[in-house]
Amino acid sequence: MVPIDVISQPRSAAEVLTWSRGLVDPAMRAAVGTLPTSMRRVAGYHFGWWDADGTPRTGDAGKAIRPTLAMLCAETVGGSVVDAVPAAVAVELVHNFSLLHDDVMDRDVSRRHRPTAWTVFGVSPAILAGDALLTLAFDVLAGSGHPRSQDAMRMVSAAVQDLVEGQCEDVSFEERSDVDLSECLSMAGEKTGALLACSTAVGALFGGGSAAQAEHMRVFGEHLGLAFQLVDDLLGIWGDPQVTGKPVHSDLVSRKKSLPVVAALTSGEAAAEELAALYGRQDPLSDRELSRAAELVELAGGRSWTQREAADQLDLALAELTLAAPVARATAELTALARLITRRDH
Repeated sequence: MVPIDVISQPRSAAEVLTWSRGLVDPAMRAAVGTLPTSMRRVAGYHFGWWDADGTPRTGDAGKAIRPTLAMLCAETVGGSVVDAVPAAVAVELVHNFSLLHDDVMDRDVSRRHRPTAWTVFGVSPAILAGDALLTLAFDVLAGSGHPRSQDAMRMVSAAVQDLVEGQCEDVSFEERSDVDLSECLSMAGEKTGALLACSTAVGALFGGGSAAQAEHMRVFGEHLGLAFQLVDDLLGIWGDPQVTGKPVHSDLVSRKKSLPVVAALTSGEAAAEELAALYGRQDPLSDRELSRAAELVELAGGRSWTQREAADQLDLALAELTLAAPVARATAELTALARLITRRDH
């Protein structure tokens, strides 16, 4: 019999994401369905499954990049996608735990074109729902029966610790005027890179990959996670609100020390001084001042540096992918997904 990898053409990134949703969504709903009623209500609203009153709806449940990466990495090392579904569910639960908490800490009022959970149910229920999703992630892994589930739980635990440390650093940057680019990159590696790296490594483990393959996949995910955050930071300033579901100039409104901003502030360019003065203000910036701040970031080179760095991180990710002795079709799909991540508009 001819292997399916030989006779099948790679799917597009959009097709892969749709395929992933079809496998992960039922398992996600089943897992969330085990939560207590109060937590299930908030979580289901956050996922876009129903309105605040419980009325079912179809809407944007997110990109599902992390679970898709987990399943593709399982396939890339020659394993079964079905075996990797628990790993995919677990990393998506962890990701959404972080989103629920991030929205509270950042005081974001919209996500995926609708009010954030904390604005609908209150701060405490949103935080507790995030906690419930995190514990549920470990329950899903423990209940999977997979022989590598213990290793996967340790990986997820380490990633969560890094994520929390990165988030703590991100919050602390808001109070500092001396943030440099190296520590901002380190923070992004912890806050975003760690969970993407965990997604790819755990996927490889559940696909039966060797320790060496899992490590190559982890490093692939680490670089891809940095590229993801770099693009996310670009969208936080220049993203179209109609596409991103977030307010215009959302990161500038909160004076966030995102990567483009820090690159601009530390550039030594004339525009950096004016930008620093705007960022140092205590009062809210007007719409005109926010537009000017975005312009200053670009004039100081923050936008172009971020674009170049995202491209470089993608190149490093794809180079690492080739070292994992991968299955060709799944590798082509992983490559397409990685390129989509660095060219996305939301």
